[in-house]
Amino acid sequence: MRRHALVTRIWHWINALAVVVLFMSGLNISNAHRFLYWGDYGFDPADAWLSVMRFPAWATIPQRYDLAEARDWHNTFAWVFALGLLGMWIASLANRHFQRDIAASASEWSPRSLLVDMREHLRGHFDHGDGRYNSLQKISYGLVLGVLLPLMIVTGLAISPGIEPAMPWLVDALGGRQSARSLHFLAAWALFAFVAVHLVMVILSGPIRQVAAMITGGPRGDAGNG
Repeated sequence: MRRHALVTRIWHWINALAVVVLFMSGLNISNAHRFLYWGDYGFDPADAWLSVMRFPAWATIPQRYDLAEARDWHNTFAWVFALGLLGMWIASLANRHFQRDIAASASEWSPRSLLVDMREHLRGHFDHGDGRYNSLQKISYGLVLGVLLPLMIVTGLAISPGIEPAMPWLVDALGGRQSARSLHFLAAWALFAFVAVHLVMVILSGPIRQVAAMITGGPRGDAGNG
C-alpha cells in the first residue's frame, strides 16, 4: 500500500488545476463589480461592507477584462472541481482513506495535542504523528475537504445565474444572494491561504520527495507532510 493511492494522486492534480483556473477567472469576475454586500440585494457601493482591489491582468483568466469569457472558464472548471470532489469523497470513504488517515480523534482535537503539534512544526519536525499525518494536518485537511471545498460549491451554486428560481431555499439558507457572494469570496481567499501554507510546508519538508510521492505514490509507510 503506497503513501498516496492512485485516486488521491489523480484528484490532487486535477483539483490543483481546477482551483488555479477558478481562482484566476474569479478575480476577473470580481473586477466587474468590486463591492461585497450582505443580504439579498447590493448595487450601491455605499452599502458595501468591503471594496475589493482591482486585480491586475497577469493574475486573471483571461489576461484582460472579459466578463463573458471569464464566466465560461469559471463555469467549466466548476464542474471539474465539483465532480472531482464528489469522486474523491466516494473513493476516500470506500477505501477508508478518510477514516484511516484524515479523520482526527477526540484526543487529537485537544488543546494539548494541538500545542504539541504547533511546537513541532515551528521546530521543523513534520514527521511526528503516529500515522501518515499529524494532528494539525488531519484537522486542516479534514476542514478543507469537509467544509471549505463544499462551501465553495454551495455558495457558487447560490450565485449562479438562474439558480434562485430553481433553488430559492439554497439562497435563503445562505442569507441571500449577496451574502452567498460574500461567503464565496471569503472561502476562495481562505482556500488561497491554505494552499500557500501547504506549499510552504512542502518546500520545508523536501519538495522533490513530496512532489515525487504525489506522482508515483511514494514508498509504503512514508509519513505525510505538507
